[in-house]
Formats: sequence, C-alpha cells, structure tokens
Amino acid sequence: MEEKNDSFNLAQEALSWGKDILIAIVIALLIRQFVLAHTVIPSGSMIPTIQINDHVIVNKLSYYFTEPKRGDIVVFHEDIDLIKRVIGLPGEVIDLKDGKVFIDGKPLEEDYLNEPMDTNIKGILDYPFKIPEDSYFVMGDNRNVSQDSRYIGPISKDKIFAKAGLRIWPLKSFGFLE
Repeated sequence: MEEKNDSFNLAQEALSWGKDILIAIVIALLIRQFVLAHTVIPSGSMIPTIQINDHVIVNKLSYYFTEPKRGDIVVFHEDIDLIKRVIGLPGEVIDLKDGKVFIDGKPLEEDYLNEPMDTNIKGILDYPFKIPEDSYFVMGDNRNVSQDSRYIGPISKDKIFAKAGLRIWPLKSFGFLE
C-alpha cells in the first residue's frame, strides 16, 4: 500500500512541477510579447552609441503611457524593424545645413555623434521640413550611412513600438543606452 502512495505522491509532485513550469512559460511569453524584447543590432547605423551585433533589451510598454522624446532611441516598423534616435518632434521644422541639424532655426546639440553629417545628401525631403502631427523625424547616430527619415520620411507614432533601454551584450558595454 505504501508503494502505491509513493507513486501517487510522485505523480502529484510531477503534475505540480509541470503546472508551475507551464505558468512560468506563459508568463515569459506574455512578457516577451507585450513588455520586453531582446534584439540584436544588424547594422552600423547607430554607431558609436550601438555597435553591430550588440544585444539590446527594448521596452514595449514605454509609449503606451508617454510620447517619444527627443533623444530617445526607438524601434519602429518600416517594412522591417529599425532602431534610430528621435531628432524632431511633431510640428517642429527641421533643417539640415553645415553638417548640423536645426530644429525651429536652432542648432541641435548632439554630443553622441562622432563626425558631422554630410548635409549635401538630403534624401527624399525638401528642407526646411515641417514634421507632421503625430509623426517623428528619426536619424541614426552614424548619419552618413543611416537609412532614416531623410530617406523614408517621418515616422508616424503608430509605427513606433518600443524604446531601446539596456545593452546586455557585450558585457564590457553592459548598461543603459543614452
């Protein structure tokens, strides 16, 4: 009789573990789908801030409660998922001249850039350009190789789905992105 109880207890224990594991998997999948995601950076458009093959955790909840701000590094969908920095906000007038970005006539301070951008390459827009309401002007930090708003136009808010937050790999560069 005792052997039967041991088998029954083992089955109950296994069932309990199985239930706990299933709950953990469901919670992890929900977090992955709606809260946080991991991405590997495929290109050099955000150098020097983010390097090729850096692993980054992005926050999918950020923009449900707040609007993107200038300087935020955002992930958006434009045929493919892209990661860029918010430069211009809705309603602002952006201009590109003398290797700099101007917002409403004032030069934008960008201490995260390594080199000035080639403002002879204008892309598809005419400058000065007024950013439409509910849209953002985004650019890569590596301006001379980045396919950004200069080439694809302003990004509507509904295409922005995450804010880049934490670099987790390589370990020597672990930390929050600015």
